[in-house]
Amino acid sequence: MIKSMTGFGRYEVSENDRKFSVEIKAVNHRYLELNIKMPKSLASFDGAVRNIMKEYMERGKVDVFVGFEDFSVSQDKVRYNSALAHEYMDYLNQMALEFNMDNDVRISALSRYPDVLVMEENPLDESELLNAIEMCVRGACEKFVSSRLQEGENLKVDLIGKLEGMKEDVSFIEQRSPQIVEEYRKKLTDRINDILAASGAEVDEARLITEVTIFADKVCVDEEIVRLKSHIDSMVQCLKKGGACGRKLDFIAQEMNREANTTLSKANDLALSDRAIELKTVIEKIREQVQNIE
Repeated sequence: MIKSMTGFGRYEVSENDRKFSVEIKAVNHRYLELNIKMPKSLASFDGAVRNIMKEYMERGKVDVFVGFEDFSVSQDKVRYNSALAHEYMDYLNQMALEFNMDNDVRISALSRYPDVLVMEENPLDESELLNAIEMCVRGACEKFVSSRLQEGENLKVDLIGKLEGMKEDVSFIEQRSPQIVEEYRKKLTDRINDILAASGAEVDEARLITEVTIFADKVCVDEEIVRLKSHIDSMVQCLKKGGACGRKLDFIAQEMNREANTTLSKANDLALSDRAIELKTVIEKIREQVQNIE
């Protein structure tokens, strides 16, 4: 199936009084660019999150927001550094003796000295966190891919419709081109006959054929028509086959545009020029849309 490069997905996991959330947004980009924002406490899982996401996407500028809330009873604890407290007191007593003053430091004051009382965080269970994060990331990725597939299907239907319309324009150009040559031959013959009528001379058929042949060669778009048909069929097949075909579709669109430009430059007829311009207009729309396909 065809995937659009724009998409959105969000998923939440709540367990053991903890809440994890992952939100994914993406727009089109030539390559895969992952921008992940998460709390510092989860920073060590950045690599794991990236590896999971690469399983679900190949192209696009993707912004990922990982949220984490811990509602569990805090397991933090206070550590008392007895040795450091004694060392503080030893120096304070020494200072009292040196300056012949009372040591008036109270316990409450001593407890506020640097590193006497230290708050220690109870380490989180990394394997438990990783399992929850992976579940949340995969859930968000699945919703993200689902939105990409839905939009990709809409793009596919629209593009195939445009390509079918192009076939009609190409068919018109193919049928009109020989008529232009015949009309030119008739017009040239009538003009020469008018010029030679007064003198009674006859038309030089060989010279006339040569002139018509030169004109036909200049306006011939047979090769361009064949290639345009081939490119249209290739793009339709690619769209129906699906997969990550955005780059290939973009290349085909560029080739179609080249053939349309050549056709327009050879056009020597208003109706044919109008159809060639219509072709270029549709191809440009197609090129814009395939930029959004993964």
